[in-house]
Amino acid sequence: MCEHDPTPELQLPPLTDEAAVEILDFLCDLLTAFENRYSAQVRRYYQDRSCHNLIEPDRNRAADDPPF
Repeated sequence: MCEHDPTPELQLPPLTDEAAVEILDFLCDLLTAFENRYSAQVRRYYQDRSCHNLIEPDRNRAADDPPF
């Protein structure tokens, strides 16, 4: 989902297995709540930007003209 790697300077403390699972569960719940609340806005953000990257079809090209 997230393509960003943590910076090498970020030093995470050692955790017990239980603490690691508790924090992971919290982060998953937080992410789910965030996605549920803001998914329409995030989708709109990416849709607005993807339209600028699309190639417009050549409407002047004959229908039987191959694309290559």
